[in-house]
Amino acid sequence: MMFPALENHRLARLTILDCGSFDVGPGKRLIGLPAYLLETDLGAKILVDGGFPPAYAQDTAAAARADGLASFGQLRDYASHHHLTAQLALTQTRIADLTAHVLTHGHIDHVGALPLITCPLILTATERADPRPCYFGVARPMAWPDLPTHQITETTPLCHGLTLIPTPGHTPGHLSLMLDLPETGPVILAADALNRASEPDEDYADAADRVTARQSGDHLLALQRARHALLIYGHDPNQWPQLRKAPQSYS
Repeated sequence: MMFPALENHRLARLTILDCGSFDVGPGKRLIGLPAYLLETDLGAKILVDGGFPPAYAQDTAAAARADGLASFGQLRDYASHHHLTAQLALTQTRIADLTAHVLTHGHIDHVGALPLITCPLILTATERADPRPCYFGVARPMAWPDLPTHQITETTPLCHGLTLIPTPGHTPGHLSLMLDLPETGPVILAADALNRASEPDEDYADAADRVTARQSGDHLLALQRARHALLIYGHDPNQWPQLRKAPQSYS
């Protein structure tokens, strides 16, 4: 069953939002921090994820200290134009214009829109079952927004050309997206179900549950082969520079 507000809509455009870069430590490369704006033929705007929380836009160093982020890495070249509202502005979009917000999972680099949105939130029931977003380490500073929330438990179409696919493993309630664009064709937004192309060979070392993560990764890779889809990884350092970013888009 499609999301009621979108049932007569067809996906028309994907825009990748550049929410900055993160240095994940010695021996690894800078990774991009994407969010996505999906637009339909009837003018709906669907945000997917949202980069780092708003506190990082106000005082990056103080927010990182409060969250203990230095134990994992640090934001690099994180400027005002990487903040979610600035990235949306490149597409002539305001937070108030959003029709829905899809959250792939509750980690710190994905939840930046939660304190800002006024539209319905869409995520898996498993992810929403957490009392608070899983955020980072033992830190749980963010509450779920008091907004209409649609919780999915299975593969679910939101509109024509846009399907949500539960892909547990990285987190228990992680989800990915399957897009069908008019010109580009099939596109998979894997999010962190497939962080990078090398993740299967690395046995999903970043996942909460490696066995389940491999099953989800295998499912997405099989879908990619079957649909001849463009697979956009969550944080692949080699792919990220090659992707079009806002204000450019895929249609």
